[in-house]
Amino acid sequence: MSDPIVSRSPNIAVVVLAAGWSSRMGALKPLLPFGNDTVLGHVLSTIEAAAVGPAYVVVGNEAERVAMAATAHGAVAVTNPAFSEGMMSSIKAGISALPDTVHGAMILPVDVPLVRASTLRRIAESAGEGEAPVLRPTFRGRPGHPPFVHRRLFAEILAASPETTLRDVLERHQGEARSVVVIDSGILRDMDYPDDYRRLAASLPHRQHPDEAECEAMLEATGTPEPTRRHSRAVTRLAVDIAARLNAGGHALDITAARAGALLHDIAKGDPDHAAAGARRVAAFGFAEVAEIVAVHMECAIGLEQPVDPRHVVFLADKLVKGERLVGIEERFAPAFSAFAADPAALAAVRRRHAAVTAVLAAVEAVTGPLDAARGVGAPEASAESGR
Repeated sequence: MSDPIVSRSPNIAVVVLAAGWSSRMGALKPLLPFGNDTVLGHVLSTIEAAAVGPAYVVVGNEAERVAMAATAHGAVAVTNPAFSEGMMSSIKAGISALPDTVHGAMILPVDVPLVRASTLRRIAESAGEGEAPVLRPTFRGRPGHPPFVHRRLFAEILAASPETTLRDVLERHQGEARSVVVIDSGILRDMDYPDDYRRLAASLPHRQHPDEAECEAMLEATGTPEPTRRHSRAVTRLAVDIAARLNAGGHALDITAARAGALLHDIAKGDPDHAAAGARRVAAFGFAEVAEIVAVHMECAIGLEQPVDPRHVVFLADKLVKGERLVGIEERFAPAFSAFAADPAALAAVRRRHAAVTAVLAAVEAVTGPLDAARGVGAPEASAESGR
């Protein structure tokens, strides 16, 4: 058996529950293919990336196969001979295997595989900020996995009757529990049935970017006003359409990146240098690639041989939407040309931005054909409805 994952938080462990029958799935869940690994392998890689503590994997059904997969990833395999008695027996087995030095443990079912490393780090940080017996990660007000259980509840869990669930124990301590708000829809997404598995596996390649619900959660967390959010949604519709048409023309843009960048581009609207401020906010939430899109949405030049990427798409879409209405470049820039006519420095900046938008539009239309023919873009009087 190999050593557990080396951690920067040695007093916290993650107990991964992987012992069940997988009867509703019809296949052994921990070892189903998931991205370039298995479900269990992906979960353990996330724990390793989070560096929150050692991973203890509780095995039962097909114990030898699952244990081999666990130890191959540097985790400790814990056999639960009573796994058929239910999940609580596996929780007890996992907790019993923890050394006395462990301050507490996160309890993570293997069939909740999309939990982000940033979520595990946030829970670990919160565990170090106090002595709450229970921490529950929440996404948009809904609690999910993995809960963190303080060591002082271990004896109560181990002494629980067979019919008691972990939820029963946690609810007894609800008054002392703390919520840990996270930007992670994955804490709510499990996979009991084949359709669930297929949906989660299909979404895995895009998990480096926030999904729409996670973007909305970030906008809520930063207090972005609703009019700004409506503008961002209109920009998003156009950006996604442009990206899809570019892909149909032979490009390979990541539409999820374009969608997230468009939804978040004005997250710091109203702040000085709101593009840079917004990029810092998005990066602080853990989404560095999308932060790069936000950072350049005000000005994003393109070279003669440079391929169009999601940054250019969001930049262009933002300049073709005024409020929630699709407009042409000239209508979009006319107020700025007028307002700064007597300010040479500001006027030069407007002209530079106008030239950049024009160049990006030309590069896009070289692939897609005229955007105005398809969506009304470029027509000064086009409405949001006619652009749909």
